[in-house]
Amino acid sequence: MVSAFSLDLGPLKEPLGFIRVLEWVFTIFAFATTGGYSGTTHFKVTCPDTSKDVVAVFGYPFRLSKHPYMVPACNSSSSTFNTTYLQGDFSSSAEFFVCVGVFGFLYCTATLILYLGYQNVYRQTSRGPVIDLVVTAAFAFLWLVSSSAWGKGLTDVKWATNPKHLVAQCTNICKPGEFPSMGRLNASVIFGFLNLILWAGNCWFIYKETPFHKDANPPATVEEGGAPAP
Repeated sequence: MVSAFSLDLGPLKEPLGFIRVLEWVFTIFAFATTGGYSGTTHFKVTCPDTSKDVVAVFGYPFRLSKHPYMVPACNSSSSTFNTTYLQGDFSSSAEFFVCVGVFGFLYCTATLILYLGYQNVYRQTSRGPVIDLVVTAAFAFLWLVSSSAWGKGLTDVKWATNPKHLVAQCTNICKPGEFPSMGRLNASVIFGFLNLILWAGNCWFIYKETPFHKDANPPATVEEGGAPAP
């Protein structure tokens, strides 16, 4: 028999519900700071008759080899440009990180509805807490893997878009410009590891709802020294 929805904000006062809300918020920050990123890198080309600023635009999912930019050809007409591409494809780690974040957000939303509206169903049997524990532990592992992979991928993105690296082949006529602003991407890695801490820590509070913890701490009896019932 399906239980009717009954809103109860009480679980938000407990670690189980409060930490889940924090996970929900930090998960949004993690994938939003990565998925919506767009940046530019600059350098200047100085030809005998003119000087031009070159701007290369890139963004999520960081398939840099698909982002062309135009470099003036100094040995010919001033109106001639050579098409050049950024180097590297770091989409796998970025998309994996965002995917973990999106699915984590969906799971947090579903469990918060369960905690706040169907708390009696959640605690009625041991199946709910056990499944919750397994999925939460799996997400903690995924946050570890995806955050580590994306942290390495971000390091590679910074190197591939560094103006000093881009002008290495034309140091005589090229001068590096402004380094891309990557504060959002740095924050995404931090949010990823914060999610790891939250999801791993929440496993303990979910574990306390499972029969594994309850069976390991049976109530005291009279023979074990417990006080007799009045």
